[in-house]
Amino acid sequence: MKRRKTSRGAVEQASGHSGQEPAGKGGSGLKIRRCIFFVLWMLSLAAITFFGGTVSYGLFWGMTLLPVVSVTYIAFVYFRFKVYQEIGNRSMVCGQPETWFFVLQNEDRFAFTSVSVRLFSDFSYVEELPGDVEYELLPGDRFTFETKLVCRYRGEYEVGIRDVTVTDFLGIFRVRYDNPGIIKALVSPRIVPLTELKCLGEFQALLRRETFRENEPDVVVRDYMPGDPLKQIHWKATARERKLKTRTRKGEEKQGISIFCDMTRWYRDRKQYLPVENKMLEVLLALGFFFAGRDTGFTAYYGQQGLVRQQIRGMEDFDGFYRKTADVAFGPEEEPGTLLARLMAGEGLWDSKACFLILHRPDRRILEMTEYLALGGVMTVICLVSDQFQESYIRQNSERRKIVRVPIEADLEGVL
Repeated sequence: MKRRKTSRGAVEQASGHSGQEPAGKGGSGLKIRRCIFFVLWMLSLAAITFFGGTVSYGLFWGMTLLPVVSVTYIAFVYFRFKVYQEIGNRSMVCGQPETWFFVLQNEDRFAFTSVSVRLFSDFSYVEELPGDVEYELLPGDRFTFETKLVCRYRGEYEVGIRDVTVTDFLGIFRVRYDNPGIIKALVSPRIVPLTELKCLGEFQALLRRETFRENEPDVVVRDYMPGDPLKQIHWKATARERKLKTRTRKGEEKQGISIFCDMTRWYRDRKQYLPVENKMLEVLLALGFFFAGRDTGFTAYYGQQGLVRQQIRGMEDFDGFYRKTADVAFGPEEEPGTLLARLMAGEGLWDSKACFLILHRPDRRILEMTEYLALGGVMTVICLVSDQFQESYIRQNSERRKIVRVPIEADLEGVL
């Protein structure tokens, strides 16, 4: 078996797309060879027209029959050439390599020349690609290539070998056909561990300042009980009654974290909506993993043909939360403004100390609702998943509301 490397593979690998054939030496060389063959055929035709003779007719019929033989060869390879591929596990996780290999095999008594394969590369890639190689397989030859395949986005889509290209032995005809044994991978979102949340850092001073301001002590006192904070001791009442007295509170301090995630499908093209939806789920899981890992309970809200509420108390509940999140479906009916309005009509968000909203296209209505949350004492962080610079939104940051832009291909560490 021989391998001939061409320049087309480098172009495909660098561009990250294999849907279109790059304009390179392969395509231009094919045209040049066709032109040369056509000129030779015209010369053979001129030879029998003006000179005649056995040699002229032999040359003419030879030039005429060569394309027929080439097309017959391509048809034979199309029906007889075998391509096998296998993946270690069809269920994958974004960014995690999975074993993948393919086999090219010639099971016939005739040699196959100039055979190449193209890979799906819009949503996945292989770690060690041999480039665009044209294989020449003698009878009984078998070529096996094993490497690691990595999926970029959550979802279900085709991976591995996309199609096979067969070129005749003269290099004047080329046929490309889809691989009949296409593999579909079911890819789950990845969990990105965060060491800190920068978006909450600016709220720390506000929290310290309002530790007792949100629950202003009343003048009502009671007897001191072991465990009461010393700062709550009412010293004047203690001196007057000669026993420790502590202040009572008007209400309870806000507790808990709320996370709302938009489940709207904003685009029709899979190349547009898969990266956006993958990043939004990645943000949701990263925030959830951050709080669950610190034994901080949180409540997640999202739309699935209605409002869904999931309460997570710690790491013991996170596995179930991950499985449900991996199976969610994005759709046009999950309008975020309507769901958020229904949610704000209840008490879930208002009782939270902090609220995170994961959005792709916030409108004026949503921004007004988040402003009401901030005015109601809820620290609000809007995670805006978009590659577009939303300066008009960023300027609306306030003491209690922060808008953070999350680029679709960015690493979450340092962004959130």
